Amino acid sequence: MDFTTYQKESRKTATYPKIGYNFVYPALGLAGETGEVVEKIKKLIRDKNGVVDERVKLEITKELGDVLWYLSQLATELNLSLDEIANENLKKLFSRKERNMIHGDGDNR
Repeated sequence: MDFTTYQKESRKTATYPKIGYNFVYPALGLAGETGEVVEKIKKLIRDKNGVVDERVKLEITKELGDVLWYLSQLATELNLSLDEIANENLKKLFSRKERNMIHGDGDNR
């Protein structure tokens, strides 16, 4: 599956207030689901000494899927495509790498 297909298909499952005019709802959902991924990782370290088994992989896969869904809805609300976001991100990262600026801080390095 590609990002364009995912974005179009996932939109068919979106049901929240003022859909099409509400970027706040998917932004909050994205933060919440990201927290759930981090929580799984924390418990993996605490309870399993960081060992990833198939069950843990499946649980994290599901949570990352929820992150992707909310990211997709947020992008759609802002009239952005996931393909464009991914391409721009790679351009930025390769530019930083070429300029030896991967390390450090700041968005515009």
